[in-house]
Amino acid sequence: MNALGAAPVPRSPSVTGPGAFTAETLAQFGRWMHHLKREPFNIMFTLVQPVLWMVFFSSLMERATFPGFEGKPYRDFMTAGVLTFTVYGNAMAGGIPMLFDRENGFLTRLMAAPIARGSILAGRFLYVELLALGQTLVILGIALLMGVSIAAGWPGVLGILVYGGLLGLGLTSLSLALAFVLRGHGSFFMILGTVGLPLLFCSTALAPLEAMPAWMRVVAMCNPMSYCVNAMREMVLGGGSLGSFALNLLGLLVFNVVALWVSLRALKRRLA
Repeated sequence: MNALGAAPVPRSPSVTGPGAFTAETLAQFGRWMHHLKREPFNIMFTLVQPVLWMVFFSSLMERATFPGFEGKPYRDFMTAGVLTFTVYGNAMAGGIPMLFDRENGFLTRLMAAPIARGSILAGRFLYVELLALGQTLVILGIALLMGVSIAAGWPGVLGILVYGGLLGLGLTSLSLALAFVLRGHGSFFMILGTVGLPLLFCSTALAPLEAMPAWMRVVAMCNPMSYCVNAMREMVLGGGSLGSFALNLLGLLVFNVVALWVSLRALKRRLA
């Protein structure tokens, strides 16, 4: 019996191998895409919310000036923060449907099927990552329509997707691990509601490090969102150096290594 109470079914040797795993992963991915077609309201809400942030918060802070960013519209300054928080929201919510599958018993039946259990996670992971990147492109397009310009041009757009994907990689793995570790969706929602805004405010999404009090500056320097925001902001506003891009990349890579290690340890115990 596994941790979810399902007796494992031996897989036939004829359905093993990389090709079978890829097919199973794509099948799981297709399942989530089918769900997406039935939830247009949720997609609309996740797109509208960041736009409202840009409209209202940039209007509220349009006269704010920060050291090193004089003369830059606050709308342009916070674009990187909105993009990063969009990735954060999608990635951290990625495990919620898996948790509902677990609660209603569907995940138990799915894990008892003669498929690789890793394909269940891989399919969901692929779906969340692609959805987050797609929404990042949409939000970026809306920002361009609002007058925001990307100083780095098309290479900057590609860089924004790369850094957003790296942040989503670690966050999605943590979210999927929580879906198996937590007892119910109430605990999951409590964690999301408690952690979300503090992580946003204790990052460089809304203000640079130089404008923060000392204690918040320390927290922001340990926050992986800050590294994503800083890299995206340099692509939007320009002025970034190779050293700063490398530092932000290193920060996200360290976060991903830690997040994947923690997630894999948790998932191995639950899927054993």
